[in-house]
Amino acid sequence: MLLKVKTFFEKIDSQRDRLLFGVIRKCWPRFILPNHLTILRIVIAVCLFSAMFWGFKQQPAIVIIFLFAALLDLLDGSVARALNKTSKIGAVLDSAADKVLILPMAIFILYQNYFWLLFFLILPEIFSWLGSVFFQIIGRVVQVTIFGKVKMVMQCAGFFLILSIYPKEPPYIAICFLYLAVLFAFASVALNIISPPPKRQ
Repeated sequence: MLLKVKTFFEKIDSQRDRLLFGVIRKCWPRFILPNHLTILRIVIAVCLFSAMFWGFKQQPAIVIIFLFAALLDLLDGSVARALNKTSKIGAVLDSAADKVLILPMAIFILYQNYFWLLFFLILPEIFSWLGSVFFQIIGRVVQVTIFGKVKMVMQCAGFFLILSIYPKEPPYIAICFLYLAVLFAFASVALNIISPPPKRQ
């Protein structure tokens, strides 16, 4: 069942890449590298959290900035693949950017009233990090799974809806998106366990 769901989402992701590749290869300015987008996303994430922490009141601006950061997440990987610019440092930066964008905001918004949801959002990240360390020790390459990408989409959808009405109570559908993100996060961990990546050459 898990592998069937994986195949389904991989087909969707492949179609997304096909739609974007033609435009990227034809129109993308070559001096803007994928890692530039990822670093920009980290900077935006830090600024966004800082603005929320210090009580910045312009909610529409916060929503637009978050949406821009989320769109960069959908774009940087496709740009890297389309231009053959994938790299190990790019993968590390992308993973870090995801966490910098989502986790501080999750702690800030969910800690008081949705502690268990916050706990289950963080727990698979800990498992994933420990698994990465373990695979490094035994000489295996850790690959990003499609479930990790779906998890990020669900998290972005959930927090976009929450930020749209913040500081009001999060809408029910946003909480559902975040719990779905938890399921996909654990599925990503499980997939790395049952389908370990190949050994380094």
